[in-house]
Amino acid sequence: MDVARSEVLEIGTFVACRSCQARHGVVCGALSAGQLSELGRHSLRRKVDAGCEIIAQGSENSFYSNIMRGVVKLCKVMPDGRQQIVGLQFAPDFVGRPFVRESTLSAEAATDAEICVFPRNLLERMILETRELQRSLHAQALNELDAAREWMLTLGRRTAEEKVASLLHLIAAHAETATATNTAFDLSLSRAEIADFLGLTIETVSRQLTRLRKSGVIRIENIRHITVPDMDALAKKISG
Repeated sequence: MDVARSEVLEIGTFVACRSCQARHGVVCGALSAGQLSELGRHSLRRKVDAGCEIIAQGSENSFYSNIMRGVVKLCKVMPDGRQQIVGLQFAPDFVGRPFVRESTLSAEAATDAEICVFPRNLLERMILETRELQRSLHAQALNELDAAREWMLTLGRRTAEEKVASLLHLIAAHAETATATNTAFDLSLSRAEIADFLGLTIETVSRQLTRLRKSGVIRIENIRHITVPDMDALAKKISG
């Protein structure tokens, strides 16, 4: 992580952890009060600017983290330097792969984000001691596998409109701004990144966004701000 560009905030003790939005996430939700207090004493919150790297591919990291706010993109860098986005993570997702010293992917803030960072050795000890934490991390791994298989379907079989609708639905489902009548969010990826992620051209992405807007499924303001009046209507666009 580019610490020079990150603002470090003190988490404090168990009380602060208890009020944290990741309290019931994959890691913290599986810990006892004593373990949560210990983790809190050794944790830091960091604000990360959009575009800053959290984990570098091929690096050996000494920490794990929970996403508190924002969107993180997972990328694979090929030997020739080309980069492919292979996934997105949202609050309160866990970032890192326990007991694997060298990261096989890079993690980069797609938007301004805030993460809670804790020592690798401490969490790995807690994993070995806590069966509930083992089950929780195993469940996340299986959920990520299911999501990857669903994304294979999106990339391999869905139309351009269904692909774009799938991505919008994924981001909208994790949006912080949601009411009883609509969901709103800023696109965390540029048109070029969306095109690479979905295997489309930039022009096709723009056409499909315009098509969804004209059909009333989404509203677009200031290029990147999206409002979804009806999530069910957007979901129907995925299945054709």
